[in-house]
Amino acid sequence: MAKSIENFIKQIFGIKTKETKPTIPDNVFIQCPDCKKMVYKKKVDNNLGLCPECGFHFKISVEEWINILCDEESFQPIFDDLKSINILNFPEYTEKLNSLYSKKINEGITCGKAKIDGINVLIGIMDADFILGSMGSVVGERVTLLFEKGISLNQPVIILTRSGGARMQEGVVSLMQMAKTSAAIKKFSDSGNLYISILTDPTTGGTTASFAMLADIILAEPKALIGFAGPRVIEQTIKQTLPPGFQTAEFLLEKGFVDMVVTRPNIKNTISKILKIHKYR
Repeated sequence: MAKSIENFIKQIFGIKTKETKPTIPDNVFIQCPDCKKMVYKKKVDNNLGLCPECGFHFKISVEEWINILCDEESFQPIFDDLKSINILNFPEYTEKLNSLYSKKINEGITCGKAKIDGINVLIGIMDADFILGSMGSVVGERVTLLFEKGISLNQPVIILTRSGGARMQEGVVSLMQMAKTSAAIKKFSDSGNLYISILTDPTTGGTTASFAMLADIILAEPKALIGFAGPRVIEQTIKQTLPPGFQTAEFLLEKGFVDMVVTRPNIKNTISKILKIHKYR
């Protein structure tokens, strides 16, 4: 009643009320970086993180990757007790680490035992939410232990990469992980077991220069950025214009650096077939 009287008085005296436009809550719609269309986020989430308009592969969480790759409730985490420390007393690094651990973000790679279509595997999934999935000493240690466990259990190793490269806060200690993981892969290879690498966007820097590209079979997601230095840095260094699509998964497939480009809905089935071809049961 009081509201209607208020509106009546405003009408008599010509008082205009400010119109309020309806607002859309944040994160209901997101823009696809590829087709530039605004898409309903729930549709993307229900589509394994793919754009419903063009099929662009959005980045998804470690938990979502576990659900896509592994049989239901088969994933058992290992090496979670290994945590990064501020080896070089780098300013504000300790605070950054503590902040991430308090949010339950467990290092730059999550490792575990799992099953893929009933086949026992060891799997590592890099986490871009942990300092851009950078490779520090603990990432290197977890990857090394994963391959050592692969030898002892006689099981294949699968690693999904998404990384900005070496972790600058750990300096040369981070760079040493390139040699450490490469040596572990050599021993694993000599044991006769299979290593499958899955390259997602982005896979760059020291990760690309070590364990990401040393697999027996290298798969990649469509349009994933894969390289060491960024395209702009390379152009400035060699003083030449790079070819179209340089450092994309499709470009690397054409040049022989990648074995297959596989869409996310087909990735588990593809890996399962590869494992069975290699006599894993």
